[in-house]
Amino acid sequence: CQRMSNSDEEYDSEYTWISWFCDLEGNEFFCEEDEDFVEDGFNLYGLRTQIDKFTEALNMIINSEAPEAEDLHNPKFLEIYQRASLLYGLIHARFIVTPRGLQLMKHKYVAKQFDSCPRLLCENSPTIPVGVYDEINKSRVKIYCPRCEDAYYPKCKAEIDGAFFGTSFPHMFLHAYPEFVPKQGAPPFIPKIYGFKTVSYTHLTLPTSELVEISV
Repeated sequence: CQRMSNSDEEYDSEYTWISWFCDLEGNEFFCEEDEDFVEDGFNLYGLRTQIDKFTEALNMIINSEAPEAEDLHNPKFLEIYQRASLLYGLIHARFIVTPRGLQLMKHKYVAKQFDSCPRLLCENSPTIPVGVYDEINKSRVKIYCPRCEDAYYPKCKAEIDGAFFGTSFPHMFLHAYPEFVPKQGAPPFIPKIYGFKTVSYTHLTLPTSELVEISV
């Protein structure tokens, strides 16, 4: 559900590209990276070989203001924008595990900006973004619920790559903020018939040796 808005608010001259990008609909999971972090070559190690037009993409992230409406119809701008979006995401995975990044993501977690757990018995517990893979173009971002310890697709259908958050982020987040570790897990769902608990369905399954082939 990522969408580039044409509203005047999006093109406020005080907006940096980073602020504008994070405010785009569908990019709510991203936090605003510090420009000092993005400019530090140590934090960019290994990314140059993954991004075409790396220098142009980096300059767009750190040196440009929010684009004007006509920029969004400029093929050259859109080409660099695609590279800059990818580069920002890869840097994001590194930034959010720093003390500053963890703090910014904490604010989003407390505000439930990462969606609530869709499992009924988790009672809308807040979730944390997670990637299934650390490599790009393998899977979009999921949300991890600390209560039931499972991962789900977020409500937003934006194609944000899971690698922009990484496989380790939820666990590092909970390690940094143990107060968010649930004191008890989610209760299991208990199947009932007319209010009476049913037997386990596994008990109703016959061993393979006892199955009889029925001819029609």
